[in-house]
Amino acid sequence: MAMFVNQLKVMRTRKGLTQEEVAEKVGVSRQAVAKWEKGETMPDVESCICMADLYGVPLDVLARGLKAEDVTEEGKRLFGCVKMNDKGQITLPAAVRENFGLKPGSMILVLADTEKGIALVNMGDVPEDAFLPPRNDTEA
Repeated sequence: MAMFVNQLKVMRTRKGLTQEEVAEKVGVSRQAVAKWEKGETMPDVESCICMADLYGVPLDVLARGLKAEDVTEEGKRLFGCVKMNDKGQITLPAAVRENFGLKPGSMILVLADTEKGIALVNMGDVPEDAFLPPRNDTEA
């Protein structure tokens, strides 16, 4: 149940919706949505179906949590959530590492769009200094 409760809030915030907006679209009170997100009560099946449609995910993704095999759109997958530690490091889920052939020493390019988010690109087995500016070895 904890995974489901977490999913409700994750999906809502990912869509940029308030509890009140979700309540209006699902046809329930804001208090009902708040209780669902706190795990105090559970939504009925019809409400779950409405929320899955609202969030654009299969009902399985909403009800079961984020899994590697849960595809939201062709070619797009949800692999789960990770927490960043105090050094700014994250651990990628095993399914991500397996699907993209990542292993210790794999070079990962980090791209960012301040409005859309962060993307990681597997650069494969690239030497660590491949992205450093060329050295000037000539002596003056």
